Amino acid sequence: MKNQSPNKMQKEQNKSWAQVFLKSTKTVIGVLPIIAGVLLLFGLFRVFVPTHLIKQVFTGNPIKDTLIGGIMGSLFAGNAVNSYIIGGELLRSGVTLYAVTAFLITWVTIGVIQFPAEAAILGKSFAIKRNVLSFVLAFLVAIATVVTLNMLG
Repeated sequence: MKNQSPNKMQKEQNKSWAQVFLKSTKTVIGVLPIIAGVLLLFGLFRVFVPTHLIKQVFTGNPIKDTLIGGIMGSLFAGNAVNSYIIGGELLRSGVTLYAVTAFLITWVTIGVIQFPAEAAILGKSFAIKRNVLSFVLAFLVAIATVVTLNMLG
C-alpha cells in the first residue's frame, strides 16, 4: 500500500465501506422476517395469556421472579435480538426487571435444547458445569444489575 496514490487508497476505502454497508443492509433485511415473526407470536401470546395471569406467575418477589425468569430463559433459548423484544413486552406486561434481566441472560447463555449437542462435542461434565455456572451467575448478575440501576436513579 506504500506505493499507492492517496486517491487510489481513498477509492479502495470507499469500496470497503460500501461493501460493509451492503452486507449490513442484507443482514438487517434478513433479520426482519424473524423480528416480525416474534412480534406476531408475542401479540398472539398477549391475546391468549392475559396480563393478570402473568402477574400471578411473577409476584414481584425479587428472588422468585429472578428464578422464574432464569428458568424460562433457559428453556426457551434463542438469539439475543428476539430476547430484547420479548423482554420489552414482558416489562410492559408488569413483569419485574429482576425476571426480565435473568430471562435475557439465560436466554443467550444457557441452552437446555442445545445441551445434547454441547455434551457430545465438549463432554457431558463440561456441559453440565457450564450450564449450572451460567445459571448461578445469571441469577447473581440479574440481581446485581437491578440493584445497581436502582442505586443510580
